[in-house]
Amino acid sequence: MGFLNKLFSSKKEEEQTMAELNIGIIIGSTREGRVSPQVAQWVKEIADQRGDANYTVIDIADYKLPLLGEPGQDASGAQGWSEIIAKQDGFVFIVQEYNHSITGALKNALDYLRVEWNNKAAGIVSYGSVGGARAAEHLRGIMGELLIADVRVHPALSLFTDFENGTDFKPKEVQTDSVNQMLDQLIPWSKALYTIR
Repeated sequence: MGFLNKLFSSKKEEEQTMAELNIGIIIGSTREGRVSPQVAQWVKEIADQRGDANYTVIDIADYKLPLLGEPGQDASGAQGWSEIIAKQDGFVFIVQEYNHSITGALKNALDYLRVEWNNKAAGIVSYGSVGGARAAEHLRGIMGELLIADVRVHPALSLFTDFENGTDFKPKEVQTDSVNQMLDQLIPWSKALYTIR
């Protein structure tokens, strides 16, 4: 009887933990005048209405992350960056397209860590002149190397139709559906990958 009790008790604990998934919404730009915090807050508002995870906005700009390996720099934020990423069960990356790719700040932040990313799931919300599609594709390759499983649905926001004057975020209604569809894929993948960590 002890084995069965342990088996069912373990399953119950796992289900409770999975019901409390932590999903980090990562702001992938640090430049002055960025619009990504608006996008991240919008995604969080949609996500919070679902009640299926704890969603937290994580801003790379809040951590001191100089170029990885550059001597004599203040990397005092690296430990905090490691800790916040390690606590997450999955991610939504807010990705801006710069020169057909992701920002240097996001690439640097990804490179700072390894095991903290492993065996977790991620969704992408991108924006740019063509919806940030090329940046999203570059990010998918990087995530594969870091053992992050990315989901297929990808909300792609246009600077021409989802932003006023390129600065005020006013997404089309269809974009909310796209975010929910992405999260519909992200949550089960995050739960599944939790079981192998």
